[in-house]
Amino acid sequence: MGKVVVSEFITLDGVIEDPGGSEGTEFGGWSFRFPAEEGQQFKYGELMASDVQLMGRITYEEFAQAWPDMEESAGEFGAKMNGMPKVVVSTTLSNPAWKNTTVAEGDLPSAVATLKEEYAGDILVPGSATLIESLREHDLVDEYRLMVHPVVLGQGKRLFKEGSTPVDLALVEIRKAGPDVQLLIYRPANRPS
Repeated sequence: MGKVVVSEFITLDGVIEDPGGSEGTEFGGWSFRFPAEEGQQFKYGELMASDVQLMGRITYEEFAQAWPDMEESAGEFGAKMNGMPKVVVSTTLSNPAWKNTTVAEGDLPSAVATLKEEYAGDILVPGSATLIESLREHDLVDEYRLMVHPVVLGQGKRLFKEGSTPVDLALVEIRKAGPDVQLLIYRPANRPS
């Protein structure tokens, strides 16, 4: 049975918006200011261990615009990104163009239950702030992998927005991802390891 894994680049003040700068915000690209070679190796292994990606529409559209053209330049990582199944949670997307993409059917808990039955590996959730909020509200996140960058932005979409459903988390691993970047892995405290 698969597990839902939220994987985020995140600032010290909890912002997950525009780490790579592709969204055009005034503060975008903040993750590139901090070298994270070990983090890049972790991200490679994380993607290779995943069976499917689960995304919100906005993240899907950003990825679908960029990744098809990067398959050759990104090597195995690009081939995996483009070749693996992708499921988009959206009420407005009807004809996804990126190969191996489907739109989730039914309510979110049912769609996730189907994915967990269909895939044995990780169900990777990148970006997708709105989707993550919904997953958390339904207690569907099995693990959070947070690559914490030493920057405070004071603005932008946060992983845990004000008014979020409370959740207790248990820290299960800490790794150095770069000279100043930490990878923190949490699981909901109410779940067995």
